[in-house]
Amino acid sequence: MSMMDKLKGMLKGHEGKASQGIDKAGDFVDQKTQGKYSGHVDTAQDKLKQQLGGDPGQQGQDKPPQPPQP
Repeated sequence: MSMMDKLKGMLKGHEGKASQGIDKAGDFVDQKTQGKYSGHVDTAQDKLKQQLGGDPGQQGQDKPPQPPQP
């Protein structure tokens, strides 16, 4: 069992809180680096949210909800 599988198991049912934590960590990094790497931080946040089963486009973004794909 990989580390990511263990994390997914522990976070099951708490994806919203995990997503908030990822956003908060990214904001902290952006603050400390004065936004120099904000594009990289945003990409990392999205990929981590995808790995943990969250929806990277929904939490903390100003994007409208997307309809399910057929």
